[in-house]
Amino acid sequence: MRTLWKGAISFGLVNVPIKLYTATEKKEIKFHYLHEKCGTPIKYERRCPTCNATVPNEEIVWGYEYQKGQYVVLKEEDFDRLPDEKSKTIDILDFVDLTEIDPIYFEKSYYLEPNPGGEKAYALLKRAMEETGKIAVAKVTIRTKETLAVLRVYQNVLLMALIFYPDEIRSTAGLSGVQTEPDLHENEIAMANNLIANLSGHFDAAKYTNNYRENLMQLIQTKIAGGEVAQAPAAETGKIIDLMEALRASLAATEKAQPDRPKAAKRRGRSKTG
Repeated sequence: MRTLWKGAISFGLVNVPIKLYTATEKKEIKFHYLHEKCGTPIKYERRCPTCNATVPNEEIVWGYEYQKGQYVVLKEEDFDRLPDEKSKTIDILDFVDLTEIDPIYFEKSYYLEPNPGGEKAYALLKRAMEETGKIAVAKVTIRTKETLAVLRVYQNVLLMALIFYPDEIRSTAGLSGVQTEPDLHENEIAMANNLIANLSGHFDAAKYTNNYRENLMQLIQTKIAGGEVAQAPAAETGKIIDLMEALRASLAATEKAQPDRPKAAKRRGRSKTG
């Protein structure tokens, strides 16, 4: 793995020298835009419509649009006045329980490896977090952007996950379809609970595959080989059926498909929803 940068974790008076690595990667199939007539990749240029000319990189500056069509220009020396990634310090602010942070806050993850000489401090922080069951909330600047992050132990490694600030999480107030809850029949609730019980198990990431990507790659390989590409059958939309009928059919299907799972007990009395 390629090191993104070298810095330090700071908590209290303790500094832990570390290296930062990207922990995840997207497995995407990348395409290029081509000119259909000749097959040449399309080229994009940075052009100024006022001057009708291609603009070299040295003539491009950052601008913030504060009013429609009105910009304030920021230069390199302006950014130099701000804290930036040159500090390369992960400042721990608090220690909290992981369950206190909703998953909606989590962004990208990074592995942290101790730099030579920092092994003991790294191991001490990791052990203390394991024994207390806590994760660390920190601030870090990456590529000139200051962000919140959490540090936790993952497979015997310290992992840093960037998290959103509260004002970056959109409110649900604008979702009109969930502001009022329809009346639910007790049988519907019980059957839905049983269906969830039938489908419940332990999370195993290895069993989930990206079928679309696999099918797309197979299509590409077929076209490279000059073969015929079969037309995928249209997905069946099916008829609109009653909710209870759909629940019964789903329960029957999951009970047959999961013979090793104990059947969910039938619920009696009134269900409580929170």
